[in-house]
Amino acid sequence: MKNKKILLADYVLDFLKEKNVKHVPLLIGGAISFMVDSFSKKKKIKYIPVANEQSAAMIADAYSRSGAGYCCTMATSGPGATNLLTGIACSYFDSVPSMHICGQVNTYEQQGYERSTRKVRQVGFQETDIVNMSKPITKFSYKIKKPEEIRFILEKAYYISKSGRPGPVLIDIPMNLQKSWIYPNKIKKFKIPNKNNHNLNVNINKFRRLLKKSNKPIIILGGGIRYSNSDRILKNFLKKFQIPIVTTWSGTDLIDHSDKRYIGNIGVYGNRSANIITQNSDLIICLGSRLDTRVTGGNPESFAKKAKKIVVDVDKYELLKKRGLKIDLKINSDLKIFFNIFKKNKINIIRKNWLVKSINLRKQFCYSKINKNNNNNKVNPYMFVLELSKILNKNSIIIGDTGSHLTWLMQSFKIKYGQMLFSAFGNSPMGYALPASIGAQIINKKKKIVSLNGDGSIQLNIQELQTLKKLKLPIKIIIFNNNGYGIIKQFQDLYLNKRHEASDRIVSNPNFKILSKGYGINYHLIRNNKNLSKLKKIIKSNKSEIIEVNIEDNEKIVPKLEFGKPIDDLSPKIDLEKIAKYLS
Repeated sequence: MKNKKILLADYVLDFLKEKNVKHVPLLIGGAISFMVDSFSKKKKIKYIPVANEQSAAMIADAYSRSGAGYCCTMATSGPGATNLLTGIACSYFDSVPSMHICGQVNTYEQQGYERSTRKVRQVGFQETDIVNMSKPITKFSYKIKKPEEIRFILEKAYYISKSGRPGPVLIDIPMNLQKSWIYPNKIKKFKIPNKNNHNLNVNINKFRRLLKKSNKPIIILGGGIRYSNSDRILKNFLKKFQIPIVTTWSGTDLIDHSDKRYIGNIGVYGNRSANIITQNSDLIICLGSRLDTRVTGGNPESFAKKAKKIVVDVDKYELLKKRGLKIDLKINSDLKIFFNIFKKNKINIIRKNWLVKSINLRKQFCYSKINKNNNNNKVNPYMFVLELSKILNKNSIIIGDTGSHLTWLMQSFKIKYGQMLFSAFGNSPMGYALPASIGAQIINKKKKIVSLNGDGSIQLNIQELQTLKKLKLPIKIIIFNNNGYGIIKQFQDLYLNKRHEASDRIVSNPNFKILSKGYGINYHLIRNNKNLSKLKKIIKSNKSEIIEVNIEDNEKIVPKLEFGKPIDDLSPKIDLEKIAKYLS
């Protein structure tokens, strides 16, 4: 940046350009008008106009999650800023780096500017304390108090966002400061702290000893591997192990599902084979997973009770919190550092008999055999997802929303190495997939983006169809229509005597065909299983397409874990003797 006086608003964009930020999703508002005006002077950075700030944060999340880029949003004060929070939470819980810059009312309009205003709820129009609101779901949140702070805070926020366990940051900038003049090279800059490289020598020795003693070891792959940018070196690490590999939902795309070592996803909505193998293991090597209750079940003490557990996590607090889950070896390390140690350390773990048993179990209880019998007048969602996985090549990104369709997707999609499959797994809001698909497509222009939604979830941010259309993005939007909130209905069936209050009795859907026409997007209906044959042509098109999939109203998730039970005790129940036969 040149040593000359510039507007603070212009400096913000100069900073973003310096950090190679190319797109800023935003919705214009008075409190960010000065910063938005700066875009007219900066040709190498563009804003993406959206219809709702929540979508802006979700676009930023998927943009940073799916590509090599880093994304920043802008939002006006008050409701603009608060609308960001759901999307920010997605990034926080899933360790995705992003920056969010909010406009704030003038400093002289703020609470506390004068003593007499400290106890009132609001002084300036749309004054809202977004900094304190966002602190629980950001790594760093700060309101600029004077112009001279801007360089230090921007540099600090960016560093914090990308270091250690990544996550979102937020900066609040009052309007009068946005139009103030600063000398960028004369104001304080942020000094990057010395990195703490963890000494793992002792831990590695214990790691070796535990491996040597084990007869039935497994590896759990979690999303932290991708978020640490370790997915490529993971491949070399895994070559050293001929043992079963299972994944969490966020780690499902880290291994080709045709790999003989891959047994499935684990957890509450996992594959039966993966859950059984995990529960019968004697050693777990957990990489990049925080082992939350979606993975371990509602009672963590029942999770792989006979297994020693090795957990590698960059976040030391995750290693401390485990709620009754005993960890035998805690390795607090960035996964890149951990994997690189094995480049120089010879280690080859082969458990042929155990692996063969696991493979046989997978064949018997694999997801492709789940629930294929279905009403011929409707589409079987498992068959649909299997067909979709056949059609899509490795140059594809699949994004799921929240609901039954996400579980069908995770239980039956077969990953080809190079594909990405994700949702906002930690926060899991409805309305994520559509804006997320926009963010993913912007940064991955040559990739096929497929967005999977429920009839309920699509309506939370359906207005972004206009954004998709305006930007001419060739995204495929799939809507599983079961006329209600299917995953909630299944919960109500189990725990509330099938009383479907608010899940289907008052739920109504728009006519998706007419709605598609209104937005000028091609529409297709997959009415039954026979119609699956036309899916390939639709997916292969170079245009945006809306595909409505006609699902049975009471289509169930199979299998599913009931609360508090061990993860191998999935419903519907199966003959335990069958399982014993494969493990003996």
